[in-house]
Amino acid sequence: MLHIGCHLSASRGFAAMGRQALELKADTFQFFTRNPRGSRAKDLDPADAAALRELLTAHRFAPLIAHAPYTLNLCGAEEKNRRFAQETMADDLSRLEHLPGQYYNFHPGSHVGQGIDAGIALIADGLNAILRPDQSTTVLLETMAGKGTEVGGRFEELRAILDRVELGEKMGVCLDTCHVSDAGYDLIGDLDGVLTEFDRVIGLSRLKAIHLNDSKNPAGARKDRHACIGEGYIGLEALTRVVRHPALRELPFCLETPNELPGYAREIALMRRQAEEA
Repeated sequence: MLHIGCHLSASRGFAAMGRQALELKADTFQFFTRNPRGSRAKDLDPADAAALRELLTAHRFAPLIAHAPYTLNLCGAEEKNRRFAQETMADDLSRLEHLPGQYYNFHPGSHVGQGIDAGIALIADGLNAILRPDQSTTVLLETMAGKGTEVGGRFEELRAILDRVELGEKMGVCLDTCHVSDAGYDLIGDLDGVLTEFDRVIGLSRLKAIHLNDSKNPAGARKDRHACIGEGYIGLEALTRVVRHPALRELPFCLETPNELPGYAREIALMRRQAEEA
């Protein structure tokens, strides 16, 4: 069975997101932990979190993906910015203990001219300051498109971060199809080869979730512009191979396509049909 959902707004609360996911025929979803361009987080309502926990159990949801704000940068050039990212992420992880067993995804960061090795070291240092042995949330590094000074455009960069994290069992990876294609991996023509390379460098056991997106740019463009399913350079045929692949099909898939809710409902239904026709 394909576990698939989309990005939902957390503005109405946890339980409301769960009900909205059910209306869309989804059995997972993603949400920002706070304003994606800012730092404020809503006050947490334990009763609301408990209501979502009950809904997730009753409807056998796959793990959810909580997404950190885009503005956080664990490898920023200024220490105050790195400290801010650490404090915000630590707060997010504390709050997520009200929804135990989910995923917390973040963009590794941009080294802003310090160099890739320095960026990798700073990201790992930040994670070592944040992670706790008793946390129930798995933190996911997202595969990136490699634009500018982004860290994470190559599998080797993510592996280098993971190797430096002391509590490695609390870590995983989220593979974004748009990002991986934009980074130059041949997702369209050689999915097996891409996954073999991922397994060789990182290990498929580390792969915990998929962001299922088409791309507005050809492979290797390093630009990171998402397209609706079947409307970009990756295409429906290639993305169907992704949801059907035996190494991936049990993972939670999340759409981050440029859609409103009706568009997400259509894409969820489309990809379920594609997966079931295998």
